[in-house]
Amino acid sequence: MRIEDFDFTLPNELIALRPSEQRDQSRLMVLFRDREIHHRLFRDLPEYLREGDLLVLNNTKVIPARVVGRKPTGGKLDILIVKETGPQEFEILSRGGYSGRVYFEDGLEAEVHEGRKAVFNTTNLWEYLQRHGLMPLPPYIKREPCPEDRQWYQTVYADREGSIAAPTAGLHFTQALLEKLRQKGVLIRFLTLHVGVGTFMPVKCSDVRDHRMAEEYFEVPQELLGLISQTKSSGRRVVAVGTTVTRALEAVYTGLYRQIRSVNGAIRGYTDLFIYPGYRFKAIDALITNFHLPRSTPLLMVSALVGRQRLLNAYREAIRKGYRFFSYGDGMLVL
Repeated sequence: MRIEDFDFTLPNELIALRPSEQRDQSRLMVLFRDREIHHRLFRDLPEYLREGDLLVLNNTKVIPARVVGRKPTGGKLDILIVKETGPQEFEILSRGGYSGRVYFEDGLEAEVHEGRKAVFNTTNLWEYLQRHGLMPLPPYIKREPCPEDRQWYQTVYADREGSIAAPTAGLHFTQALLEKLRQKGVLIRFLTLHVGVGTFMPVKCSDVRDHRMAEEYFEVPQELLGLISQTKSSGRRVVAVGTTVTRALEAVYTGLYRQIRSVNGAIRGYTDLFIYPGYRFKAIDALITNFHLPRSTPLLMVSALVGRQRLLNAYREAIRKGYRFFSYGDGMLVL
């Protein structure tokens, strides 16, 4: 299975640099697996969900994990904090493979090793990031983060800090829309998957099957698993909001995760599950998602659900109709 088969050309003007003025005013493509495509607005979502359907969302919260410092020479160094690996030590992403000292505002300093690791002179880096960090917008958004991104690049229900990228399918929801779904009888539940490099790192190998995902941390409440079984047995649908929710649920249902001690009735662990065409879904029945990058793991996951050619045809139609793509772009409902 070649990664080249999951490529497409996107005009630059269709890459959304900012979200819609109102979250639920973004467009929604409804992609049925067995009939024609519908073109709606995201606020129309309740028309496509039924009483008793189970909607599962990811309540992770994005950390303002990007900081820009200065080298001793005066040159800038842009760093993305990925995760803590030891006392004052962090895995980072930074271009150029720089090694040496870096200086940040308010007296923060770091010793950087080959652009991959940094040791900071503080034990309160997370607190520092809340005050001085920038939201880690994807590199295809060709602008600097602005103060509004702290709200825009966060779901309205985010409450578990830990992600370095937003679960973007959830950005379209408002509290009013969620309440409308509840009033219709749709069950709404949450899990946590902290988005790390595994979700957005590109597939670089020619054969898709050779790609290896980086692990990401998740928590799935035990109560949710029972509710999924009840939903399926009653003929209703489990609707995942985003590829991160899909990954967490499918990891639990396949057992493809590294479990750690359970707390408060939740399954907690790390998963490197990679879903691509040929995979048979065990937990979810439908998916709300965004339009994804060519050759990306989220694109491969959606292809596994709807079929590669069906999905690429839908992307071509989205391009013809001027849908907005990627993190701040429009949404898709796969039924």
